[in-house]
Amino acid sequence: MTILTVRHITTYQYKQPVSFGEHRIMLRPRDDEDQKVLESELQITPEPSQLSWKRDVFGNHVATARFSDRASELRFESTIRLDHAPAGFPEADIENFARTYPFAYGAEDRTGLARFIAPLSLHPRLNRWAARFLCEDGSADTRDLLVGMTQTIKRTFKHVARHEKGIQQPVRTLKLASGSCRDLAVLMIAALRSLGIATRFVSGYLHLADDDDRVTGGNTHAWVQVYVPGPGWVDFDPSSGMVGNQNLVRVAVVHKPREAIPLQGTWIGTASDHLAMKVAVKVTAANARAGRVRAGLGR
Repeated sequence: MTILTVRHITTYQYKQPVSFGEHRIMLRPRDDEDQKVLESELQITPEPSQLSWKRDVFGNHVATARFSDRASELRFESTIRLDHAPAGFPEADIENFARTYPFAYGAEDRTGLARFIAPLSLHPRLNRWAARFLCEDGSADTRDLLVGMTQTIKRTFKHVARHEKGIQQPVRTLKLASGSCRDLAVLMIAALRSLGIATRFVSGYLHLADDDDRVTGGNTHAWVQVYVPGPGWVDFDPSSGMVGNQNLVRVAVVHKPREAIPLQGTWIGTASDHLAMKVAVKVTAANARAGRVRAGLGR
């Protein structure tokens, strides 16, 4: 196990004091079997008049902040300590009936998985691309299919920082052979759902370490979870080609990416009042010395 500390700071700057509407906050990591939050602190400046917490339908932690004060800067600083246990994807964990694709999910799973199997795209080009990972008879080794698609995206697509709002359509990502981690995750989700495999979008943090493990950093990140009979939800990161949750801290698991926006809200003023938004993320392992902060959206 590893103890990770995640510090995430978002600052909005304005030319003059403005009023703030309601803000929805998803910065606290999930409490799953392989990661447990030990300490959680959220500092907001100016202090909200009301701050409430709940869990959404997926079990993600969601905070809602309301404000009465005007200010020329709005700052959110989240500091988390969590116990993180890396887990892989051994073939032996897969139920015998699901080791070869195609397979059918059991009746006890189908109802809960229905929304994660529903197609994201019906474009023939996407279907043809997904079929490349199958044998001529339409079959495949399930683990090889999932690992192969993850690593193929890493190897043949360019991972770029794209700060525009929204997600590229999977067919456009195929055409460009490039995209942000969000775009590559959605491509993989769309491809696997076209094959009838339950897949969901994951948003969270990526722990980055230098080779000597002395300097650590981090970034916000997005990847994929696939439901495999036996191990259950397994993490796949097409941006890095990695399988399993190593270096990944889950904050939100959702059906669609727009349900996992870390921070969203409104402000009242003129368009010219908004000057900048700055984001800094630092993820540090307990056995690493002080590191640097990497700024940016990271997606």
